Amino acid sequence: MAHVIRRAADRGRANFGWLDSRHTFSFGHYYDPEHMGFGPLRVINDDRVAAGGGFPTHPHEDMEIVSYVLEGGLQHRDSLGTGSVIRPGDVQRMSAGTGIRHSEFNASGSEPVHFLQIWIMPEAHGIAPSYEQTFFAPEEKRGRLRLVGSRDGRDGSVTIHQDVDLWATVLGTGEAVTHEIAAGRGGWIHVARGSVRFAGETLGEGDGVAIGTSGPVRLEGIDDAEVLLFDMAP
Repeated sequence: MAHVIRRAADRGRANFGWLDSRHTFSFGHYYDPEHMGFGPLRVINDDRVAAGGGFPTHPHEDMEIVSYVLEGGLQHRDSLGTGSVIRPGDVQRMSAGTGIRHSEFNASGSEPVHFLQIWIMPEAHGIAPSYEQTFFAPEEKRGRLRLVGSRDGRDGSVTIHQDVDLWATVLGTGEAVTHEIAAGRGGWIHVARGSVRFAGETLGEGDGVAIGTSGPVRLEGIDDAEVLLFDMAP
């Protein structure tokens, strides 16, 4: 497999009024045995939460959960005593480990919040629960790939307890970036907004690509786009 495109329109969907969610992989009531994840990447939920809406306190364990806000503000509270509002540019990593409870609500009473919730299976079970949040300014991602998550937390990225490098980029028309995936590794592209060109194909908002072989990955902006690129062990 060189690459396989997962179009936005083919994703699962759940709409509860206060929440409109698109599921890249099987999640909740959406089950698709052909899309159970990719390597350690288990969930990409593209969530829009209406003003005043949110997820009441609920438990997680043995999962790395990354939240990436595109518009609005997401109010987070958890059983570690952490409370914050996540806004565009912030990357939050929560390691559920032996068990954690948290809630997520739209921080606004008048505007929606749009964010990606990403689940990555950890490399070990039973780690201590922990939380981390870092802001990455737009200029750090403009026309270049910025490492925002990694196993070793290098270059100021949040620490993910799995062999995954998570890169983010913002590309205007004609701007391009290239990333080399090493032998024995794979990748996943997720277009968070806008559109880009990849391997002769146009990718729009919500589209994903599974990359199963090593080599260069080139992304070229068509209009103002924000893209996540996962580089990971199988």
